[in-house]
Amino acid sequence: MTGGTRRRVAWVFPGFGVGGAQVRFCALANRLGERCAHSVLSLNGDLACRERLLPRLDVAFPDSGHRAGRMAAAVWQARRVLLGLAPDVVVTSNWGAIEWAAGARLAFLPHIHTEDGFGTEERTRQMPRRVLTRRLVLRASKVVLPSRNLLRIATDTWRLPHTNLRYIPNGIDLGRFAAAVPARLPPGDGPVIGTVAALRSEKNVARLLHAFGALRATQKARLVIVGDGPERPRLQTLAQALGVAADTYFAGHSTQAEAWLAGFDVFALSSDTEQMPLSLLEAMASGLACVCTDVGDVRSMLSEANRDFVVQPDQGAFDDALRRVLLVDRVAIGAANRAKAAAEFDEESMFARYAGLIGVGLD
Repeated sequence: MTGGTRRRVAWVFPGFGVGGAQVRFCALANRLGERCAHSVLSLNGDLACRERLLPRLDVAFPDSGHRAGRMAAAVWQARRVLLGLAPDVVVTSNWGAIEWAAGARLAFLPHIHTEDGFGTEERTRQMPRRVLTRRLVLRASKVVLPSRNLLRIATDTWRLPHTNLRYIPNGIDLGRFAAAVPARLPPGDGPVIGTVAALRSEKNVARLLHAFGALRATQKARLVIVGDGPERPRLQTLAQALGVAADTYFAGHSTQAEAWLAGFDVFALSSDTEQMPLSLLEAMASGLACVCTDVGDVRSMLSEANRDFVVQPDQGAFDDALRRVLLVDRVAIGAANRAKAAAEFDEESMFARYAGLIGVGLD
């Protein structure tokens, strides 16, 4: 940096557990290197994703002092903390940090807000109170959206100024996935169907388990579930109830998604709500055929060859798609997905656009 000055950036996340927004930040911070000094505020105290950051980075994890309560009090607390940090720019993430977006505006700090999607409460409709709050709080901020569906919502529903909206698709490190050495899978016969997901209700991994149960009734196969979360005990009980526990492996949390993906024959995404899932990009970069629910930008992300296996979030349709994908040329579909990832979802392009927004140049 010129004169040794680092750009000071405060990042506010509802939680800093492993998720798409958090993983993207870690990749960006690693790429920015010594150009920035980061303060990461995790409002729920979870810091699990910090393991993805390079040790040499200038990253602090101050206590946000955030407590659940009245919004007005939370906004003024956020303003006080942000003024104390004195960042050059504040970046807030999703609805869970909206009080901090308001606090940044009250502190007259340059502000960027990123929206990556919705929880179960906004899966099918936008909540009027949240729509109005976003419309008021985010009007003067730069708002980054990784999916065209979110861009449409921000324009038509939240009615934010189009000049302040930035569509920046998530990017992927193709080389990391192309060179991956497969993880050691549990013994068994048949194709390996896998998913990488936080085990939360909106990911609806239960839908995948039911589909796998229907498939196992007629042929051999294995299911690998990479990820952890509050739904894991219920899903393990469901696997037992469906009679597929012996063929289902819960791998738990992993920072080596590329190794697991390298061992899959099919990637499955069974979510009720998504926008531009990073796990799907990783599966595409791994050259996998994918069976997915038709949510967010999922259909447009995938190659034309894969779109017959993108179905409505309906159990019967998902069961059928999982069965059908095992009857086609999955290698050709996976190659088409990888080519599309290389053509449209380049990681360096994403890095450059985020760096420009926070005022940092890349080499």
